[in-house]
Amino acid sequence: MSAGGAGQAEADRGETGGVRTALAGLTTRGRSFLAAGTAAAICAYVLGQSDLLRVGLLLAALPLICATVVYRTRYRVSASRRLAPARVPAGSEARVHLRMDNVSRLPTGLLMLQDRVPYVLGPRPRFVLDRVEPGGRREVSYRVRSDLRGRYPLGPLQLRLTDPFGMCELTRSFSTYDTLTVIPRVDPLAPVRFSGEAKGYGDGRQRSLALAGEDDVIPRGYRYGDDLRRVHWRSTARYGELMVRREEQPRRSRCTVLLDTRGGAYEGAGPDSAFEWAVSGAASVLVHMLERGFSVRLLTDSGSVVPGEGGDGFAGSGQETAEAAGLMMDTLAVIDHSDGTGLSRAYDVLRGGNEGLLIAFLGDLDEEQATTVAKMSRRSGGAVAFVLDPDIWVREATDVPRPGHRHAERLRMLREGGWTALSVPRGGALNALWQQADRERSGLAALSGEATR
Repeated sequence: MSAGGAGQAEADRGETGGVRTALAGLTTRGRSFLAAGTAAAICAYVLGQSDLLRVGLLLAALPLICATVVYRTRYRVSASRRLAPARVPAGSEARVHLRMDNVSRLPTGLLMLQDRVPYVLGPRPRFVLDRVEPGGRREVSYRVRSDLRGRYPLGPLQLRLTDPFGMCELTRSFSTYDTLTVIPRVDPLAPVRFSGEAKGYGDGRQRSLALAGEDDVIPRGYRYGDDLRRVHWRSTARYGELMVRREEQPRRSRCTVLLDTRGGAYEGAGPDSAFEWAVSGAASVLVHMLERGFSVRLLTDSGSVVPGEGGDGFAGSGQETAEAAGLMMDTLAVIDHSDGTGLSRAYDVLRGGNEGLLIAFLGDLDEEQATTVAKMSRRSGGAVAFVLDPDIWVREATDVPRPGHRHAERLRMLREGGWTALSVPRGGALNALWQQADRERSGLAALSGEATR
């Protein structure tokens, strides 16, 4: 028998080992029959009873014959696994589809399937296939669900063969497995402007030259259909052929999402902890800003940037945006507490240029860390911070969540530095805080306008 995994890969564990492998597959019933037959044969020899000897030989031979038949069975079965979807938010279900194909010329007997899944996804699914005809196919499916984000392996698939009497069971394991990615929960957010921040496209206040390729880095050669008004005469005279200027198109506004992952900034664990709320909030903002047409990136307190250090570090357009979004979600699916104690590395990344809109999810801050965060808003077009106070999140649900004096002082320092800083209550709704931040920022802009006039 050969066993195949996803993608028709083949493996056959247990084909070698001979008699030891066959006897190891005996069930409790088979071992009982073998022991009873051996005992009957010994008693028959001692007592000189030939009839009892025949019964003992029959009892001992039956499980051995079944083990031999099951072990020498030569089914050729291939299998494949499909996840729908392969990336699922925490708390949502994914369906796993298994397909078994009998690629041999003989019908199979009773087949029992068992797929190995981590315990956080639920119990191990088991299926029984009665008989698969030559060239036949059977499809089964099961559901998995996890409240904890992460990457979970599914497989390898195990196939059990058994005889009609239940004397012997042999397991064949497939060699391949798939990975289910459980990303943070994403909450829908209302569209806000944050007091005049440029949209992703359209009415942005900045424009840049469109780079359609390497040929457009400098004035490119004339192509049939180009407008003659775009001819760049200086380059034409230099190169001896018609050269045209590059076109202009709106630049995508930028947004940086800063996620504080310091282990000392949060307390508690589990799906309802402060850190998981911050991770879910960062994922929600990333998805929301991408849908609005922004070029976004994820920045952590350790200074790591996703989608990467290449270029300007922001998600591109088109297919690059989809790939960058998937990369950021995959990063957030497995992100954990860092060993850092400060936010200076993130500040070093941000002070390199104008980062557009800056959205931060922060844990507990001391005075030095709050000072560092306050300076981050200087190079941004707008800064909004959601600060989680550990003292509020570790209290019992019946307690009244009131921010302490230290937490209120940190919020004041951030607001004086130009941030729109909000305290996140225990289990607070991100969308409500999101709209509150927009109202506060709009109110500050109105007061500033009145003072200017």
